[in-house]
Amino acid sequence: MTSSYTGGSTSPRRITPLAALVAVSGISSLGMAMTLVAVPWFVLHSTGSGTRTGLVAAAEVVGLLCSAVLAGPVVDRLPVRAASIGADLLTAAAISLVPLLHAWDALPLPVLIVLVFLVGAARGPADTSKQLLLSGAMEQAGVTAERATGCVEGARRIGMMTGAPLAGLLIATVGPVRTLCADMAAMLLCAVLVTALVPAAPPHARPAEGGPRPGSYVEELRTGLRQLRCDRLLGAMAAVLLLTNALDGALNGVLYPAYGTQVLRSSALFGAMVTAVGAGALLGAALYGWAGHRMPRRAVFVGAFVLVGAVRCAALAAEPRVPVLLAALALSGIGSGIVGPLMMSVAFQRVPEEVRGRVFGLLVAAALAATPLGMLGAGLFLDARGLVPALLGTGALYLVVTLTPLVFPVWRELDVRGATDPAKSAATKPTSEEPAGREYAPLVASGAGTRSE
Repeated sequence: MTSSYTGGSTSPRRITPLAALVAVSGISSLGMAMTLVAVPWFVLHSTGSGTRTGLVAAAEVVGLLCSAVLAGPVVDRLPVRAASIGADLLTAAAISLVPLLHAWDALPLPVLIVLVFLVGAARGPADTSKQLLLSGAMEQAGVTAERATGCVEGARRIGMMTGAPLAGLLIATVGPVRTLCADMAAMLLCAVLVTALVPAAPPHARPAEGGPRPGSYVEELRTGLRQLRCDRLLGAMAAVLLLTNALDGALNGVLYPAYGTQVLRSSALFGAMVTAVGAGALLGAALYGWAGHRMPRRAVFVGAFVLVGAVRCAALAAEPRVPVLLAALALSGIGSGIVGPLMMSVAFQRVPEEVRGRVFGLLVAAALAATPLGMLGAGLFLDARGLVPALLGTGALYLVVTLTPLVFPVWRELDVRGATDPAKSAATKPTSEEPAGREYAPLVASGAGTRSE
């Protein structure tokens, strides 16, 4: 499949599904941001325990991680629009139980942890199925993957930036538990928009009579793992996601709050730091959506990650004046806004449609798996050496990881634009036909352009 952008006008009917998915990305991110603020606030206010607050916050991450790994084969088997709508409704139902049980005085901490876990578990297939719907929507609209994923990333950033302050306002007005009703309403609205405006994707081709039949759930899960193992570039991307998200967890979860308390000594300035990064990310997503299809991917990939990691850590370690710090963080955020759409564009190009649910889920799992370890390691290093050495060490590790595309030849494939040949994909062949040590066939450059942290 290719989806080149011709530069001509696009009819409203053709672009409606893509516009709906962009709106859904912003709405769901807004609701999620409100939950990420309201739930920890509620637990900390109710119990006064940082440990219990951490347990509840970790529960949603664990739920998302589990569903990212295990729900891929289910999403690939179900009609993708039905999977998206159903996952949104399940998310809304799990969220609605929190204020309902709280009103009945039946919300002890273990029950809240289970409910938050279920919310995370439902968000995984909801996000994956929308990524699959995006493939058909951008093909129908006739836009490049860079442009479509840039719009989706921009909407997501707007939702996250808007959701956090809106949650603060609602918490002050109606309380943290009732604030969750806004996330529930957001997920219901997402389900309605997908139902009304996004057409059902065509079903995957069924095997011919006498041909290979779909395998068991475990076999299909192994197929997704095999796709990552055999495609060296996707495997390298998964490894970079694993390491950089661990370092991001260290920064966002530990070193940012420590900087706010030890250096800025102001919660307002700490919030301004987060806003500056978010504003830069929004600009980065817009820039990539506008010109990403004309840029060399490998150079952009390395440059964006250098901004996200090394530049951000160096700016914080230098402890400059607040205006300079905010400008540096905004510059760093530009890289953050570019990385997500770039990697998703590559994933759409390389992963055959029939296994995208599994592979995309595994990429999300790679992004999440080491984040708690990064937070733990940063906390230990912060206590042992102090804030500035922790920032410099994190930046140095980030720089080493993100310069690897300049060293290893496999990363040159980033600049090959074209569709994969599913017939050569390891994921579409029975295991018995795969020679030991066989590598994934290189991409076929089509010259038609291409069309996913």
